Amino acid sequence: MVRRIFTGSFIFLLLAHSVSATSPTDDEYSPLDSTLLNEVIVTAQSYKEVIPAQTLGGQELEALRSHSVADALRYFSGVQLKDYGGVGGIKTVNIRSMGTNHMGVYYNGIELGNAQNGQVDLGKYSLENIESVSLYNGQKSEIFQSAREFGSAGSIYLNTRFPKFKESETSHLRVGLRAGSFDLFNPSLTFDHKLNETISMSFNTEWVSSSGKYKFRYRRVTPSGELAYDTTAVRENGDIDAVRLEGGLHGFLPKGRWKVYLYHYNSERGVPGAIVNNVWRRGERLWDRNSFAQGMFEYNFTHKFSSKINAKYAFDYTRYVNNDDKLIHVDNIYKQREVYLSWANRYRILPNWDLSLAYDFQWNGLSEYMDVDRTTHWASLATALSLWDCFKLQASGLITYVNEEQRDRDEAPDKFKITPGIFASYKPFKRPNFVIRAFYKHSYRMPTFNDLYYTDMGNAYLKPETAIQYNVGVLYDIVREKSWFKYFKVGTDIYYNDVKDKIVAYPKGQQFRWTMLNLGKVEIKGIDAQIGGTFGLPCDIDFTAKFQYTYQEAIDVTNPADNYYRHQIPYIPWHSGSAILMLDWKGWHLNYSFIYTGERYNQQENIRYNHTQPWYTSDISLMKSFKIGKVDFKATAEVNNLFSQDYDVILNYPMPKRNYRFGLVVEL
Repeated sequence: MVRRIFTGSFIFLLLAHSVSATSPTDDEYSPLDSTLLNEVIVTAQSYKEVIPAQTLGGQELEALRSHSVADALRYFSGVQLKDYGGVGGIKTVNIRSMGTNHMGVYYNGIELGNAQNGQVDLGKYSLENIESVSLYNGQKSEIFQSAREFGSAGSIYLNTRFPKFKESETSHLRVGLRAGSFDLFNPSLTFDHKLNETISMSFNTEWVSSSGKYKFRYRRVTPSGELAYDTTAVRENGDIDAVRLEGGLHGFLPKGRWKVYLYHYNSERGVPGAIVNNVWRRGERLWDRNSFAQGMFEYNFTHKFSSKINAKYAFDYTRYVNNDDKLIHVDNIYKQREVYLSWANRYRILPNWDLSLAYDFQWNGLSEYMDVDRTTHWASLATALSLWDCFKLQASGLITYVNEEQRDRDEAPDKFKITPGIFASYKPFKRPNFVIRAFYKHSYRMPTFNDLYYTDMGNAYLKPETAIQYNVGVLYDIVREKSWFKYFKVGTDIYYNDVKDKIVAYPKGQQFRWTMLNLGKVEIKGIDAQIGGTFGLPCDIDFTAKFQYTYQEAIDVTNPADNYYRHQIPYIPWHSGSAILMLDWKGWHLNYSFIYTGERYNQQENIRYNHTQPWYTSDISLMKSFKIGKVDFKATAEVNNLFSQDYDVILNYPMPKRNYRFGLVVEL
């Protein structure tokens, strides 16, 4: 069925392209016309954002194109990744040890949700159709946004490709194919068409098929130092067969813009289980059908007043089967529905002073053994002030009200919460571009449906989690496009997070189900540092280097009587970092990337038995861009885990050793 869907979409788009390419067009300028420039990996020097985002785009993102969104986020400072191995393994991220549920993941400006367990599996989202990936600490430096966006402790923004056309173009067709280790077969297709001078359409589809079988070394040493196991095995039940379809309409008005977007993901995959006591094979299977339709309408009524409406309907179908003969047979179907509406307004009081007011409504329903639903209301008031072109201030207040019938019967408290935030930056000199920044943010999140009702250890009285964030940092960057020293950036942030009633998720036995633990109080202290630059070398060679480093101390300070009092919380390393090195020369692109995660503990007690070794990986890729006639080609060869390191991101979930991928993209 997946193959038929993909093949049918491919044939349909080829026919559409053959018809549309002969359509007459206007040579007059429109918002859809664009001059195509060579991609660059740095942004122009500016002082627009109070707290700038970490962003991957351009050639940096192109070098990581074969990976998932979760893999790309590993190159941001302060990010922790949970990866259960292979192409189909679940992948979730959190920032600064705040937990996945405090992360807001926004797809074209509207949040992706999962009321059931709060875990947005970023392994489902390919970079194939992504224009940029941005990570914000605290919140996005923009007050003209939905109320819900003010509520996250950190935000990830995934922006899909926007159709761009040269003056005489009306359509683009991009066909790609990747293949590699683990029987990977990954074709994709993108089609863009300009319907008229103000409206364009885009369509992207991708099929991922892989056996997920890879060799790994299983070696365990007892606390006394004796060797318990040391063998090589093949990872089982990590297969995946998934197809993704998405398309959109983009339009411009004389005083506004609008967008409609459709998304569908259909997959069957094995759930690779933990390798414990020489058990290699698991019987867990997972079927996912995730669909949503969303729209955005923005209009500038006057030069002072603008309004924006977002709407979304999502339906998620999940079937989970466990055929392990040593456990009770499980065959559960979960159906989630979400309705979301947002109305945001911005008024310009003075040229340097803006005010915004927004209201969001969301309804979530989940059906399995019993039906539960939740209605959430958000209302925000925010202001942004800029003084003397050197001082910027943003302040916001968010009201969150949760109405949940099941929780009402349990007389659960804390359904109403007010959370403020203050962001400021100061640029003391006109030149160089040196910025001092700081923020204070209070965030709040309700327990998920699984936390309350569905997991084996669920608790309907589980307390909501609250967090207070403090951050102070500096940033220096310089752009000299006509010099060999083209770009340089260095920055660091010191932060402190105070988390009360922190909820931590662990996979327990069955990976699809989560064991939820409320730690009471956690203190998180850390430093994020980054440095990078682009240099012009002889023979038309451009060299880019980018380094990230994070130090974190995330300790449980709930009860001095606990054995794990002031111990590092599970899976949070003290030291982590990444590096990206790139060489560009006449259409050749060589990329080397490095990830390091230091020592951690896999349980609450920081004892030798729970110690997890550091790990690092190196990936290298070579890409060549060339043209034959009017057709553009990009050929790519990759080696991932170059030195074939044996490592686990999560204990007993071994990751692949050295593996290979090859790709070819054709653009018409």
